[in-house]
Amino acid sequence: MIQAVARKFSRSWVTAELDCRIMRIGIVGAGIAGLACAARLKDNGIVATLFDKGRRPGGRLSSLCIGGLEWDFGAQYFKVSGAAFAAEVKRWHDRHLVAPWTGGPDGALVGMPSMGGFVAALCQGHDVRLNAEIQRIEADCLGWHISGPGLCDGPFAALIIAVPSEQAATLVSLHDLDMARETTATRSAPCWTVMTAFAEPLSALPHYFRDRGPIAWASRNNSKPARAPTECWVIQASAAWSRAHLERDPTVVAPLLLSAFAAEARADLPTPSFLRAHRWRFGLPYGQRGKVLWNPSLRLGACGDWTVAPAIEGAWQSGVATAQRVVDTLAREQVHAPG
Repeated sequence: MIQAVARKFSRSWVTAELDCRIMRIGIVGAGIAGLACAARLKDNGIVATLFDKGRRPGGRLSSLCIGGLEWDFGAQYFKVSGAAFAAEVKRWHDRHLVAPWTGGPDGALVGMPSMGGFVAALCQGHDVRLNAEIQRIEADCLGWHISGPGLCDGPFAALIIAVPSEQAATLVSLHDLDMARETTATRSAPCWTVMTAFAEPLSALPHYFRDRGPIAWASRNNSKPARAPTECWVIQASAAWSRAHLERDPTVVAPLLLSAFAAEARADLPTPSFLRAHRWRFGLPYGQRGKVLWNPSLRLGACGDWTVAPAIEGAWQSGVATAQRVVDTLAREQVHAPG
């Protein structure tokens, strides 16, 4: 049945697309993977619309700014290993979107003027729909359709799911069993994150430290370039601590994690001027197999750091590779189209 729908879907789509000369692709998720996919598609003359359930794009590349206080409370930095990603990062650097973090780990780069601001800049030139939670995807002879609260859109010539594996599984499971197996093979560890600020510098502490008891990471956010000068710290709990406290209220978690931070830093902390906790339920993926997830018959794909490597470079690689599969598939279908 699925194969029959796919054949009908493919033939009718090719005819329609050749008539209107427009290739519209849907991407669920406006993080690095989704944006990298959209950018590569755009380079090939293919229009993509991105849908993200958040109020801001970026997923785990998120920043908070309140009254002169500022935190990158998701991904803290990234590094470069591959040549292709290095070339892309150079383009970002030339646009003043990234800069070295001299006070951070060796080779660390950060978004400018924040991680969230960096992602917002990458959205420019793309059709990005925010507050768009996609709960259902369906295919018919016209293409893919998506729907959610107050939202119904389509048809799309192809659909890419660029969200964490656990969320991708609920969307693709009824359409591609092999892809569904890949989503369940990869899981995500949770991460409780605390944002806090102090009226005076914690001068006895380094700019960052990691892997101390329940503290997986802690850093002075204002040590990053172009950040607000007030003493602001990001504290991220280990996966084990985060699992143990996963369902607790953020107002309970925040002082608990701050106390753990003080104990591991061996410091008497002043009373914070700001304290807030955020739970990343799908914080860090593990179990990646390095596969490109793309079904050319259905024109359905999935991408993200959970398919390649748990890093910004992995997310970017996955988005670019998936986009190339889309481009190759559409090119072959046009070549073999009747007439």
